Amino acid sequence: MMLPVVDTPALQYVVEEAVTAGIEHIVLVISEGQEAVKSHFDHIPYLEAMLEQRGELEQLNKMKAIPEMARFSYVTQKEQLGFGHAVLMAKSLIGDEPFAVMLPDDIIWNEPPTIGEMADLSASQGGPVIAVEQVAEAAIPSLGIIDPVPLDDRVYEVAGMVEKPALEDAPSDLAITGRYILTPDVFEALERTPPGAKSEIQLTDALALMLQKSKVYAYRFPGDHFDVGTPLGLLKASIYAALQRDELSEDLRGWLRSQQG
Repeated sequence: MMLPVVDTPALQYVVEEAVTAGIEHIVLVISEGQEAVKSHFDHIPYLEAMLEQRGELEQLNKMKAIPEMARFSYVTQKEQLGFGHAVLMAKSLIGDEPFAVMLPDDIIWNEPPTIGEMADLSASQGGPVIAVEQVAEAAIPSLGIIDPVPLDDRVYEVAGMVEKPALEDAPSDLAITGRYILTPDVFEALERTPPGAKSEIQLTDALALMLQKSKVYAYRFPGDHFDVGTPLGLLKASIYAALQRDELSEDLRGWLRSQQG
């Protein structure tokens, strides 16, 4: 989650999306040994003092702005028991309000922010919302796929979900992506969800349980999505991000053109 996209950790892009959408409290579920995450989103007085002494004010201001983006809380997941278990670990900090879950491996560039659009949809429909995107047939057997009932061009009611289906059994080509707006009753569903493959508790399984009692919606988001959990996705995201920056884009475009020959 701290791998850099150009010069910024991937996790920070996801946090910035949340903050831009109006989210004020960020709960980060980390593993033991990930103290670097806490350090990145906290003030580091000795380093700030050093930058000030050196007169590196631009870098100093950037560093000071990071912990001021939102209120940060941390939960340590001591056992790696799955994505659903990681969400469950945050239960005591969430309370009784709908909340967003955002995977740091998934960076989505879109304006307005995708998670904000999903929050608005959840408020209007009164239920959880998951982000989905159309994927190539070759990717379907490695992803969670929804059975969609179209409500409009980008919104669906979810009739069912299948984790890593065989291509011939897949109900659609709409894959679940790392953005969710969830309601607090997901915690009760997670507590009832038995461990699946590798003894892990999966969020998809809990959402499937919720479908027995309530509706779940899906949002096919616009914008540009990169899975930075893969080497190629990280490379593509870095090139995309660099092309958006005036001080980098011209030289990078020139170099890319030179490689085509």
